[in-house]
Amino acid sequence: MRTEALVLIVIGAFFAVLAAIYWFWSYEQSGTAMLIGSGFLGLVPGAYYFWWSKRMRPRPEDRPEGTLEEGAGVVGTFPSTSVWPFVLGLAATLVAFSLVFGFWTAILGFTLAISAVVGIILESRRGGYV
Repeated sequence: MRTEALVLIVIGAFFAVLAAIYWFWSYEQSGTAMLIGSGFLGLVPGAYYFWWSKRMRPRPEDRPEGTLEEGAGVVGTFPSTSVWPFVLGLAATLVAFSLVFGFWTAILGFTLAISAVVGIILESRRGGYV
């Protein structure tokens, strides 16, 4: 995870330097804010991965003497098809629509979001459809 962490940290540092240059070049606030946000999108997960890379034993692909045979086997499990991510996206859309159509769509969106989160949690615990 150390390599992934360093890649993300370099990307975040690049955008942070770019934000500083952009600010002093243009004094434009919205572009600078977006570049700072892009920097955080690299620095936050990069710092998290770096923190974990110090606390876990190295994976076979992280070690120079690691072999392909050590990395063989079950990599992980993936969830089956589910309707809940679609429901959660629909809920986010309804919350965004509340800026245009009124607060009543936000109430509907938050209700739908809570039900989607509960559905995702129950489905992941049971291992099947809910």
